[in-house]
Amino acid sequence: MLTAALAGLAAGGTYALLGVCAVFTYRLVAVVNFAGAAVGAVGTFAMVMLHQAGMPLVPAVAIGLLAGTIASGLVGAVMSTWFAESDAQTKAAVTVAMLVGLIFAGLRVTGGQHPRQVPALFPGAAFSLDNVVVTVAAVVTIALAIAFAIGATLFLNRTRVGLLLRALSEHPMTAELMGIRTRLLSAAIWLVTGAATSLALMIVAPEWEPNFMTLSELIVPAFAAALMGSFRSFWLTVVGGIGLGLLEGMASNLAWLSQYRGGLPFVIIVAVLLWGQRGARWDEAR
Repeated sequence: MLTAALAGLAAGGTYALLGVCAVFTYRLVAVVNFAGAAVGAVGTFAMVMLHQAGMPLVPAVAIGLLAGTIASGLVGAVMSTWFAESDAQTKAAVTVAMLVGLIFAGLRVTGGQHPRQVPALFPGAAFSLDNVVVTVAAVVTIALAIAFAIGATLFLNRTRVGLLLRALSEHPMTAELMGIRTRLLSAAIWLVTGAATSLALMIVAPEWEPNFMTLSELIVPAFAAALMGSFRSFWLTVVGGIGLGLLEGMASNLAWLSQYRGGLPFVIIVAVLLWGQRGARWDEAR
């Protein structure tokens, strides 16, 4: 069972990093961004298509990161320009619409759901344990998730800009009246998360079935991880993402459960939401 769990480390690192990006976006601009993984897929497939056209890997990666950053910036521009004062449900619905649009456009541009050959940015094995090989990509994604969580925590709690961003998230109108450059700060958040998401998917894409829809759907387990952290705690999100990957690895080793392991994130999301409503239900039952 331990060996099967370790096989899910790469997926766990991906969920953790994408989840941390989702929490970062929510805490600072109050948007549950369903289009986050699709934005990363834009950057990843820009890199793939340029590399397949003959461009060396390093500049292809750089341009792919730029493409993902720009795509995220455009999503952010739409949200901050037309939906800054909307409620959370409306903002979430808009990002769902953007997710659908990005998937449709991405499938058309990249040739549908046929997998593409994605170059490995970090090939090879980091180490093996009990005959299970843990890849360098898995170690790198987990390290990036931890580093991003550390950086986000320090940034929000120890810097003046971080305090301004927290004010922007919690009281946007007050922050604007105080002269805080809300548009510029919001744009910076969207750009940073777009670059981070693109890098994460570039690293792990070779270990998945790399088509645009598959990578875009990684937002579901990322949100499961973010919910474990209540969309507040970076560290619980990291633990939740890695734990979800380990659970999927263990499920793949059980014949009766392996075909359903893709549904684990949905089960976790429902369970966390139900647990969060337990107080209200108990109060009604009294």
